[in-house]
Amino acid sequence: MTSDTTQTELASAVTEPVIDSATEDLRERIARARVVLWDFDGPICRLFAGHSAEQVAIELVVWLERQGLHGLLTVAERESPDPHVVLRAVNLRHPGSDLVEELEERLTQEELRAVPRAMPTAYADVLIQTWQAVGARLAITTNNSARTVRSYLQERKVTRCFSPHIYGRTQNLHLLKPDPYCLNLALERMGAAPSTALMIGDSPADYRAACRAGVPFLGYARNERKEKELRAVGAQTIVDSFEPVLGVVRGLSGTGQA
Repeated sequence: MTSDTTQTELASAVTEPVIDSATEDLRERIARARVVLWDFDGPICRLFAGHSAEQVAIELVVWLERQGLHGLLTVAERESPDPHVVLRAVNLRHPGSDLVEELEERLTQEELRAVPRAMPTAYADVLIQTWQAVGARLAITTNNSARTVRSYLQERKVTRCFSPHIYGRTQNLHLLKPDPYCLNLALERMGAAPSTALMIGDSPADYRAACRAGVPFLGYARNERKEKELRAVGAQTIVDSFEPVLGVVRGLSGTGQA
């Protein structure tokens, strides 16, 4: 038979959850955030889930070759599955040209075609709505076209949570992340200090842009490869699901912290 004191201690051990340092760090980052800057493709949805990004990259390369520009790209650039690699490469060699403008528009049209088959990230919609409801201000800071983002948000009926703060790709392609331009622009337009913001991203470029802007970072990694890529550049606070983030944000409504 155990004493009353021992029984109380055992009950406490069962009912009081152990909070590890990673969970505490997550809570602190969320609690401090008055402004949340979201990357788009990854944290909010998988844009090319039903419309292959690799095929888009191939089509951009084919279009360039039809213009007689086969030698413009290196072998690695021609074989990259990322259409942004093709776009950056052309801009590097012909910055600000009509060629870059046409290629960027072609990529935008492919992104827009992808929207109807994009796969929403689990818990993202409800997290976005809940975070706004508890008082945070939200923005999109992305290398995708702002037109693409608006089209997707309208389909999901969450445009109001971000509008007018949607900062996407422009034809000044040297300002794509990891350049912090879109983050700095969002902070400026929202009148927010970097220390009061939180960037949610899923790529090394997102992390580097956040670091350069002085904004705390929360990584989202939907698989082990993504997590390894983020940890390799120094990201420490990473989640593989937004479910725990949603739980923390819901808790803010009763604390007066949001």
